[in-house]
Amino acid sequence: MKLRELTNDLNEKQVWAKRGSKVVRKYRCTTGPRKGRTVSNVGQCFAAPDVKARNKLKITKARLGTRMARKSKKTKRTNPASKMVKSLNR
Repeated sequence: MKLRELTNDLNEKQVWAKRGSKVVRKYRCTTGPRKGRTVSNVGQCFAAPDVKARNKLKITKARLGTRMARKSKKTKRTNPASKMVKSLNR
């Protein structure tokens, strides 16, 4: 582990999140380019952005944005794992 990860490990807030249908502990980045995002390990908060993936998501959101939003809202309402995550992070 790098020194930067060790010092920021204390600053990053642990939260509950989904991995597939399981509920696991993850971190919410408080600094770095991914500030506010939920990541599985602290080192990802400071990782370089993947430009190709970012552009691909931008294209996909332009094409399917409303459909993606509608589907995720339905999942968060009905999926038991999503409900559990919501209640655990309160």
